[in-house]
Amino acid sequence: MRLSAPIYHLKRRAKLLAREAALPLHEALDRVAIQEGYSGWSLLAARHAALTPAAELFGRLAQGDLVLVGARPSQGKTLMALRLTVEAMKSGGRGVFFTLEYTQKDILERFRAIGTEPAQFASLFEFDCSDAISADYIMTTLVSASRGTLVIIDYLQLLDQKRENPSLAVQVSALRSFARDRGLVMVFISQIDRSYDPSKKPYPDMLDVRLPNPLDLKLFNKACFLNNGEIRIHSLS
Repeated sequence: MRLSAPIYHLKRRAKLLAREAALPLHEALDRVAIQEGYSGWSLLAARHAALTPAAELFGRLAQGDLVLVGARPSQGKTLMALRLTVEAMKSGGRGVFFTLEYTQKDILERFRAIGTEPAQFASLFEFDCSDAISADYIMTTLVSASRGTLVIIDYLQLLDQKRENPSLAVQVSALRSFARDRGLVMVFISQIDRSYDPSKKPYPDMLDVRLPNPLDLKLFNKACFLNNGEIRIHSLS
């Protein structure tokens, strides 16, 4: 069951309720859990603890979000994006994967690598590896997409590789407005700069995002960074 807010927000809500209604904290926590569809806080907390990282991140997403998933090569950023797509499809939503990097065969193999048989979601998943991928192409393709569709863009730094395409900043700004107007969730897979040193900090962050061309990273409102099998999720706004 998807929570209406991250669990730490729910805890704050319970603490505020406890103060305002002069309730014991455990009773306030239970009331919040009931509002979320659970019989009590202990059950909600147990279910939350059992969530996979992808399920946890998916539970924080909202229509109109722009999400950055960043990692150095071979750290699992594409698999993380595909796991998010699976979570969306398990919830009855659609997933669309735009890539300038992989073939359809590559993506189907990666679905199987995470234990998912693509055929079970055949009607909910769309793959696009056109050489024409850009913001304009994506928006044209998604003009009739239903609200809540999860869109993967692989990857951020390739959007303006062709000189005839607008700058990266212009394209991401356009996609941000489009996602908010249409109620889509857009996830951008991103490279991390080679200067990132995991011996100095366990996860990369926004300062480590590789930007061959200027881009205001404040356009993103959520981010997920991976390193050595671990992830760190950030809400940026």
